[in-house]
Amino acid sequence: MKKIVEILILFSAIGIFAQQNDTSYKKRVLETGELDVLFSYYNQDGQNAAVTGGEGTEELTDATSTLVLRMPLNEDDVLTVDVGISAYTSASSSNVNPLDGTNPNVTPFDASSGESRKDVLAYFNPTYQHSSDDRNSIWSANAYVSNEYDYFSIGFGGSYAKLFNERNTEISISGRVFLDNWNSQYPIELRQGFFDDRVTGVGAYAPNFSEFTNEKRNTYSVSFSFSQILTKKLQGSLFIDLVSQQGLLSTPFQRVYFGDINDFFIDDFQLADDIERLPESRFKIPVGGRLNYYLNDAVVLRSYYRFYYDDWGIIAHTANIEAPIKLNDKFTLYPSYRYYTQSGADYFYAKEDALSTFDFYTSDYDLSEYQANQFGFGLQYKDIFNSAKFFFFGLKTIDLRYSYYDRSDGLNASIFTLGTTFILD
Repeated sequence: MKKIVEILILFSAIGIFAQQNDTSYKKRVLETGELDVLFSYYNQDGQNAAVTGGEGTEELTDATSTLVLRMPLNEDDVLTVDVGISAYTSASSSNVNPLDGTNPNVTPFDASSGESRKDVLAYFNPTYQHSSDDRNSIWSANAYVSNEYDYFSIGFGGSYAKLFNERNTEISISGRVFLDNWNSQYPIELRQGFFDDRVTGVGAYAPNFSEFTNEKRNTYSVSFSFSQILTKKLQGSLFIDLVSQQGLLSTPFQRVYFGDINDFFIDDFQLADDIERLPESRFKIPVGGRLNYYLNDAVVLRSYYRFYYDDWGIIAHTANIEAPIKLNDKFTLYPSYRYYTQSGADYFYAKEDALSTFDFYTSDYDLSEYQANQFGFGLQYKDIFNSAKFFFFGLKTIDLRYSYYDRSDGLNASIFTLGTTFILD
């Protein structure tokens, strides 16, 4: 793991206030530095692991720590540095090599105790933002780098926003590019030189397997949005994203079992017939909108809808509603509900439904037909006088949230998040 959090120390030494060329007053875009300290814990379980061909434990835990530092460089410019580290333990990914543990009986419904069960991801995401003198034009540029054991990603992008109609109307355009590289990890039984005298089945285990020759994945996206203050109490926005992906879009360690091939086992663990094979291109179009209504001084209704289409055959709908309830000057409640439904991809097959003659196939239930419900609840505390301190920062807000996610295929998850915002004294 590369500990990159120390990079923040460098940015704390950047000069915050620049000399003005004239003596006229101009309100800063960001009055003082802000620091977000975020932590999330995610826990899931299910019985349709893609690593083991759509059948097996999906148990996973993930703990993520994130620091976001926003520093005003002068009246018009803001630098934001976002760094994070995510450490996870996954029962399903441990079964990339189910033979490296100490379990007396090998089964897809238990995690291997070997090293493949855990990994860490670290990322670094700086953004520079500039606002015009009249604050009606805003442009930004950003970069992104992340790394984990089998995947490396770099990205860059930018955005431009224009405000009209006394800032009641805003249009924006943004674009991003991600250039990624796999370090492909294949199921242990498909690796060169594999041998185990415990293999059972009719005939000899000799899968017709070939490694990927292209390990690059490129993603290009363009987003357009429009927002409008409709009345004193109503605000709406619309957006559309165009996303194109090229390269290795399959996950190299996700097994597939064919219906026309003999089955082979080690104990209760079925050996792969092949791995997931998906097209090397994908085009996605999400379209959606938000509508926020100010009910009264205590309650604001926030609604969201998104329609999604891609050329793999998935059509999806997402609807979300949140109703922040202000209890007093310091505390706000955040109940929320989210519903999601999607059709299955053209290339999804349950275990042993695919045939070896097909060109493309996957048993990843993320690409299957399903519905999902997510219930959330949060509490925010606002420190009006910034009385609590963290180094050079005073406490601004504390957010604690919990969500429960339930999917129709049996996957369920709990998500805890804790976020604090500090301002530079």
